[in-house]
Amino acid sequence: MRRKHRTKGEGAAIDITPMLDIVFIMLIFFIVTASFVKEAGIDVNRPDAATAERKERGNILIAISDNDEIFIDKQRIDIRAVRANVERMRAENPEGSVVIIADRNSRNGIFVEVMDQARLAGATDISIAAEVTN
Repeated sequence: MRRKHRTKGEGAAIDITPMLDIVFIMLIFFIVTASFVKEAGIDVNRPDAATAERKERGNILIAISDNDEIFIDKQRIDIRAVRANVERMRAENPEGSVVIIADRNSRNGIFVEVMDQARLAGATDISIAAEVTN
């Protein structure tokens, strides 16, 4: 009996094209279905509230730090610029609601001013962020 010897050019090859197609489709699926968390830009020590409700969407986030600095999209802004920023963001997304994330040590007056500026910008759906207590 004679044995057949393979030469180097006759090796078995695995076609990985279908596997790459599946991996690419899965990547697209995960990117499309992923939910991205929008952050205010600073760490805020929110007050506790027993009646707080979780709100899934808050498109315009305004953060007030403990030393009364105002942040929108991770940028520090002046109180006079809140209205213009909210108007700009509402022009991009008219359905967007405003969420004010105020630190528990911030002044009440600055919070009222921010809320007033958001209302002057045309925002009617304004929420206050708090920690949910159980």
